[in-house]
Order: sequence, then C-alpha cells, then structure tokens
Amino acid sequence: MYYDEAERKRKRRKKIFIGVGVLIILLAIIIPVAVVVSNKKGGTSNSAGGAASNSTKPANSNLDGITEDSIPKQYQGTYLDPFTWYDTEYFNVTFTSEMVGGLPLMGLNSTWDDSKRANDNVPPLSEDFQYGTMPVRGINLGGWLSIEPFITPSLFSGYTTHDNVIDEYTLSQQLGATNAKSTLEKHYSSWVSEQTFADIQAAGFDHVRIPFSYWAVITYDGDPYVANVSWRYLLRGIEWARQYGLRINLDLHGAPGSQNGWNHSGRQGLIGWLNGTDGQLNGDRTISIHKQISTFFTQPRYKNIVTMYGLVNEPRMVELDTTTVITWSQKAIDAIRANNFTGVIVFGDGFMGLDNWQGKLQNNKNLLLDVHQYVIFNVEQIVLNHHDKVNFACGGWTQQALRSQNTATGFGPTLCGEWSQADTDCATDLNNVGVGSRWEGTLNMDSTPGGGSSGSVLSPTCPTKNNPRCDCGPANADPSSYSDQYKQWLLMFAEAQMHSFEQGWGWFYWTWQTESSPQWSYKAGLAAGILPQQAYSRDFNCNTTIPTFTGLPEYY
Repeated sequence: MYYDEAERKRKRRKKIFIGVGVLIILLAIIIPVAVVVSNKKGGTSNSAGGAASNSTKPANSNLDGITEDSIPKQYQGTYLDPFTWYDTEYFNVTFTSEMVGGLPLMGLNSTWDDSKRANDNVPPLSEDFQYGTMPVRGINLGGWLSIEPFITPSLFSGYTTHDNVIDEYTLSQQLGATNAKSTLEKHYSSWVSEQTFADIQAAGFDHVRIPFSYWAVITYDGDPYVANVSWRYLLRGIEWARQYGLRINLDLHGAPGSQNGWNHSGRQGLIGWLNGTDGQLNGDRTISIHKQISTFFTQPRYKNIVTMYGLVNEPRMVELDTTTVITWSQKAIDAIRANNFTGVIVFGDGFMGLDNWQGKLQNNKNLLLDVHQYVIFNVEQIVLNHHDKVNFACGGWTQQALRSQNTATGFGPTLCGEWSQADTDCATDLNNVGVGSRWEGTLNMDSTPGGGSSGSVLSPTCPTKNNPRCDCGPANADPSSYSDQYKQWLLMFAEAQMHSFEQGWGWFYWTWQTESSPQWSYKAGLAAGILPQQAYSRDFNCNTTIPTFTGLPEYY
C-alpha cells in the first residue's frame, strides 16, 4: 500500500508513543518492586506521607546477622518482628516472645548498668534519690510519643480546614493505618536519639519526664491510633537515659476517652474519661493499663531508673466530678502498689488549685501532687508586665509551693511537672490548631472541637492593652533577633521559676525541643543563652531585687 509522507510521519510518531508508553509501564512495575525489595529489611514501604527515604533511613545493620526465617512463623509481620520495624538501631533484635504484664520484652538487652550519675549533685542510679530533700531538676520530652501540633507542626501541615486534622486521632484517621504507622514511627525514631539524652545530661538535668499514650499498650474498637509501636521507643529511651544517669518519670499523657478533651490527650473535643456514656468503662480501661504497666516496670531492671510513675496527665477536674476522680485515683494507686511498685506515684492537681487538695488522698506513701504552672493561659496573669511576671513567679508560686507542702494547708509533697519561660501564648497552634491567641485577642474557640464562646478571648490582653498594638511577631521570632534586655528578662524569668518550684520537690521544664517555638524549647533556649547552661547553677534567685525592665516593650 502507498503512504504519502505525512502518513509515514504520523505512523512513525505513533510507534514512538507506543514505545514510550511501554517503557513507562515497565518502569512503573520495576521501580516499586525495587523499592519494596530494598525496604524489606527495614519493614515499611516508601508510601506517601510515610517512611523516610533510603538516604535518611536508619542503617539497621544489626539485622545483618539474622534472617527473616529466624522469626517464628506466627510472629512474622507482627510488631514483634524486627524486620517490620523502621528503626532497629540500639535494639536487641534476637527474637523473644516473652511478655511481662502482657507487654513485650522484645528489643531489650538482658543486662544493664546502674552505675551512672547525671551529675555530681545527685547520686548514681544504684543509690536512692532523696526526694523531698534533693530538688528534682527535670525536662519533659513532649511531642515525642504523644504528639502535639504546636511542638511538631510539620506533622499537621499540608491539610485544609475541611480535613479537620487537629490532633493525633484525626491525623491517624486522615493518613490511614499504613501511612500513620510509617509517618509516626519515623517521627518516634528521629525526634529523640541517644544524643538527646547526652545533651540533657550536659545541661544539668537529673530526671526526664516521658509522656506516652495508652495506644502504646492497647487500642480499642474504632481507634485509629498506631498500636504498640511507641512502646519499644519508650523502652529504648529509658535505656538511653540509663546510660546518662537520668531517672524517669513515666507520664500517661493520653487516657482512653480523653481525660481533658485537649489535643495532647490524643483527641480534642469531649471528655470521655470518667464522664459520659463510656466514662466508667474508660476509667476501668485505664486501671487495666496501669496494672499492665506497673507489672512491667516493677522488674528489677527498672527499680533504680523508673522512680516516678504518673497516673494520668492533667485530668480536667474543673469539668469532671471531683469525688469520682479522687475515688478512681485511689483505686489506681492501690492497683499499682499491689504490683509492688515502690517508687513515687504522681497525680495531677486537675486545675482545682493547690489549696483544695488539703486532706485528700492522705495515708498513701510516696504520693506526689503535680501542678503545671504557666502565666499565659488566663487573662489575669498574661496581662502582667515583665516586672510583675517575675514578681509573681517569685512571690505567688513560692507561696503556693510552701502552702501545698504543708499538710495543714495543702496536700503535702508537691512538684511542678510543667512550666516554660514563654510570656505570651503566641506559639502557633499552642491553643489548638488554627485558633489564635489571647495576646492578640484572636482566640476564637467557637471554631474548634470542644471549644465554645466562653473560652474565647477576642480583645488583646498584652500589658499595653493594644496601645501600642499587641503583636505576636517578635515573640515568635528567632531568638537571635531578641534584644539583650529581652534575653536578660527571659533568663531571669526562668531562673525565678526554678527558685520557686524548688521550694517544693522541684520541677520539669516543658519541653526539651520544638520545631519552631523557641520559648518552649530548652534546647533552643540553651543555644540562645536565655536559659541557664546548667540547670543546677543559676545567677538569679528570688531573694534578689527584681529590675523594673524600663524600656523593654510590653506589647511585642
């Protein structure tokens, strides 16, 4: 058949297109297979929103000495199978199915060394810490195993308002089971490393409070949370702390049903713990979790390092029935003691005010009241000027600590489990994803689950009352832009709080690191020179005259 030149060109182009199409199809088949094979040893595929690229993935060289066939068939592909783990570094990958309290030992070494001490001011782990005599100087590892939007906003970025991704619950829903596991395990692996604990020790700390959530242990029908994975990272973190002589305060940050309805409990909105239709069920579930955890951590290997054990973080007792929570607390204490945990048990003040704990939960040995102190979450304190904020830390909080320590006026042993040097609530997503701040008067709680107009602050509350205009920009800026006077104030404010809280049992700073909120990051504060280089060595105490800080803007 005869073809003209145009027809020949058309046919030639068609063959080229077909050839390219075949090549694309072949690549589409070959490349994913190669990725799966290359990632098989590490456990997760490089799916969207999930696992790290090969260039950043841990080497996992400790898997080289074993084969997948060495894992018993019934455990292959489960969370006990190290070939499914994103990160196996520093874990013992010799398989064991042994459980204690229904919780796995997989990943732990059989030996440990308690000879290390955090610094010369405290005893080695092998000797008792004299609680109530020696002040606790600790740091929180917030945003690690219980994620928070303001600490790691990158996990919550890239979503629209319609997606409504505001907490770990909705993030896990949005990602789906596979991507949630790969995304969050990568975060667990990278957010905290052995170097984290080395740096914490070098900064003069002696304790680490580790928040974790119930899904480290168990999940329930309908839960989107990633189950069990964070458990092994908790255990690895404790072993790293041991290497640097740091004692651990275990903190159950998220309880079944949510004990406060805030995003850091896992699910923002309604309180479903000891409240509502399933409130009692969720309270009972939490007791069961404590039975498991306390059984696990009464093993000899943890006696010297897990010395503090929290019942539940920030139960919102101003919204819950007080008697119900106190009854539950005693039941939890009894369950933990029944498993022979002899360390300090920690319970939260529930925002009731320290004086209101006088006479409650008495006759319990080694029981500690935990209060969280900030000047930025109510309009009466955030409006204070710089001089008055330091004065309040020195006067108000010192007096609160002294009253609370005295059983005639308070509960008894009291510690500040969270505080920061932030003097505004300007950090992005601090008050919830997508809502504003009290400082600028943009806190619109109507737009957020669990909120309401009663929690909104729509008038600026900086000390100048918006004349000049209250501005979050400078407070959220990199500390390198801070004036020398502002840096001096931030350091003094932090040291004043340390002095105050050491009138009780001591303190834990919130938190070690953030992605972009330097006034909430001890690591960033150290680098900027706005926090003491050694937590136990400070220039200011509350017996010193507080400057007026004339000339330091009060609106920034």
